[in-house]
Amino acid sequence: MSADIRRILEILPHRYPFLFVDRIEEMEPRQRIVGIKNVTINEPFFQGHFPGNPVMPGVLILEAMGQVAAVLFLTEEEITAGHFVYFAGADKVRFRRPVVPGDELRCEVEVLRVRRKSCQVHARATVDGELAAEATLFSVLVEVPEVGGE
Repeated sequence: MSADIRRILEILPHRYPFLFVDRIEEMEPRQRIVGIKNVTINEPFFQGHFPGNPVMPGVLILEAMGQVAAVLFLTEEEITAGHFVYFAGADKVRFRRPVVPGDELRCEVEVLRVRRKSCQVHARATVDGELAAEATLFSVLVEVPEVGGE
């Protein structure tokens, strides 16, 4: 399965400027997924990180990998409606090279463990085949709180 930005917007609750997935290239349900983030100079975080030497913040690279993982889990039929995937933790985080404007960040996520309401994945972010970051990520599935009410 692949998905363009329209499908991603149907799956994820994130919106600009905090959506860090532009397309999904590959997906094997409950096993692995590959997503792409095109890094452009007009990203709002580059205004301050760092003027004259723009570098994508490491926490946003982690967020991109987490959002790709969330797409994998939110496409499962039994959990598509009424749920969010929340970041619960990260272990073994390593940053290997800077990510800069013009880079295509490829996020490859492999499932390590899935439970009813949580998951553990190994995520790698590469640019042109070179490792930029990797981590073990933990997420939990939560019901979307109702807004308003009577």
